[in-house]
Parts: sequence; structure tokens; C-alpha cells
Amino acid sequence: MKVWKFAAIASMLLSSMLSILVCRDMFNGSRTYSPLPSSLSSRASSSSLPAALRRPPRALPRHSSLLTQYGSLFESYTEGEIRQLISALVERYSQAMNSGGHELPLFPKAGNRMKRARARHKPCALKELEVSVSELGLGYESDETVLFRYCSGTCDAAVRNYDLSLKSVRSKRRIRKEKVRARPCCRPLSYDDDVSFLDAYNRYYTVNELSAKECGCV
Repeated sequence: MKVWKFAAIASMLLSSMLSILVCRDMFNGSRTYSPLPSSLSSRASSSSLPAALRRPPRALPRHSSLLTQYGSLFESYTEGEIRQLISALVERYSQAMNSGGHELPLFPKAGNRMKRARARHKPCALKELEVSVSELGLGYESDETVLFRYCSGTCDAAVRNYDLSLKSVRSKRRIRKEKVRARPCCRPLSYDDDVSFLDAYNRYYTVNELSAKECGCV
């Protein structure tokens, strides 16, 4: 298993523990406790554990923030305790994987959102797709396929002062009825050669300016 997986698992565990401790602290804060006398508490703690297994109490500053308190609490764990904690979580993770779970189940849609965001910000470029003539929507019925080239992408780098000014004027409702576009659009700068094909009735057709040859922001 890779190192980053261990790091992600450890981060998930620490976050869960921190949330539980914060909620428990807030819940217990609404109650009133009567502390035991110091002499009784010291005798009880000294008699319950052997001297070799006693550990200093994890004292937390009273007036510090919750995050600082629980940060100090996590730092007080020994290396052996942390290893045991991670081992238990890794074992639980392995059981989930063997039972048909997904790898790194936390935020399963984050990767898809990142892919969509990257796709939306790709620059204007020429792409191609093989489609049938009927799918072109030009009224022809044919099973022949053609290579349809089209323009896709954003034109953020091509935004000029004209676009910014037009957007500002539109936002102030100085332009209302006219249909204007306040940003450049990825469009064909030139078109490919004519495309010829036979329709379903063996009639021959030629269509011009069907596929893009060069794309740009206009």
C-alpha cells in the first residue's frame, strides 16, 4: 500500500477523533461536576495502577482553544500508540476493500468535479468525432459516416477591454434589448473541404463548410 494511502487514512482517523472529542467536550461543558478531593483522587489513581505503568496526566490548558487542547492531546501519544491506531484503521480499510468497498471512499465525487473543472477551462482547440450523416441534423438520411471536426474550449485568455466594458454596461442595464455576447467564443476561423456522400436513396450530395479546419476565439 502506498504511503499517501496511509497518510489519508491517518488523517481521516485524526479528524474523526477530533470531531468526537470536540462534541463530547461541548456536551460535558453544559453539566456541572463536583471534583473529588485531591487526596482521594491521588490515592485512587496511585492504587489502581502499578508504578511502572503510570503515565503523567495529559493536562490541557484551561483557557486555550479546543484545537490547541486536542492538538496537545494527540502529541502526547507515544509512537507505539500511533502505530497501533494506524494498524487498526488499515485493517478496517482492508476489510472494507475485500467486502466490495471503493478505494478511498471519502469524497467520492471530488475527482469527478476536478475533471469537469479542468474540462471547462481547456483552451480553444480543434477536435474531431466520427458521426453518421443522419446525426448531422441537416435533413439527410444516410448511414454513411463522416469525420466531423469542431471547436471546443474556453477563451479566457482572449478577453479584451471590449469584453469587460460590454459586460459592465450590460450589468448597469444600459443595453437591454440587443442580444450581445460579452466574451469571446471558440469558433471556426476556416472550414475544411466539402463532404460528399450517398443518402439512403442512392442520391449523391455535397455539403460545404461542414467541418472546422482551424479554431480561434472570436
